[in-house]
Amino acid sequence: MDSREDVRLGVSAIGQRLSAKSSAVLLQLQTRLDRIMLLWLLLAALASAARIALSPVKVAFAVEVILPYVLLVLAPVASMVLALRWFADGEQQPQPRVRLAVIGRWRKIEADEARGNALYGAGGIMVSLLVGMLLNVPIRALEYFGAMPAVSGQVPAWLAVLHMMMTLDVVVISSLYAVAFVAALRHAPLFPRLLVAIWALDLTMQLFTAQLVAGTPGLPSIVADPLRDLLDGNVKKVLISVGLWLPYLLMSKRVNVTYRHRVVG
Repeated sequence: MDSREDVRLGVSAIGQRLSAKSSAVLLQLQTRLDRIMLLWLLLAALASAARIALSPVKVAFAVEVILPYVLLVLAPVASMVLALRWFADGEQQPQPRVRLAVIGRWRKIEADEARGNALYGAGGIMVSLLVGMLLNVPIRALEYFGAMPAVSGQVPAWLAVLHMMMTLDVVVISSLYAVAFVAALRHAPLFPRLLVAIWALDLTMQLFTAQLVAGTPGLPSIVADPLRDLLDGNVKKVLISVGLWLPYLLMSKRVNVTYRHRVVG
């Protein structure tokens, strides 16, 4: 009996420590977003300058060279700033009329009751999802820096198409993850379906890029194989995220209380 009690107390202590850590991380995210954005601007700008300077292909200092990196650096921050305005009253925004998450037995509650629930908020395991969405921005940027050289002037058609699609991908998807991060942080009811839509768009863009570049004449085999591996890896990462987090978004009591205003019924 004593050993069982010791185990129970040990598990409870671990749970309390994890809860305290997640609460501390959540507080940092809520209070230091401005610092996070400034740090991103600084580090991403320095990395972009280094990438242009160290490009294996000599490039001229021109708008077409700089613009992709300007977009890469500024778009996620601009999206986050806009999202902070869009979702300033996130928890006050109305629930969707059509409920897409229908798995489980749930009972609808009023907004005030939901906000008074002990599980209300973006704490607990949700913090890991928040951090993951935020980390998507620098991870995408690092992949872009590694895969795409700075280009200018006359380049092969396949390289022009690849550069355009990879730039579009990193700018759009990073910006959308920044918006989803703010929506989650501000308890916006739109958050779960917004994240699912971003996953779907992310997969679509990876597959479309692979098809478009593969169909461009002159693509060297020495480029085709690494490109295929990169896009396959991106698809797998998205699918892993979906496999890990979609069940949580559907069945978590915290998610349902916070974003759908319903409890187990």
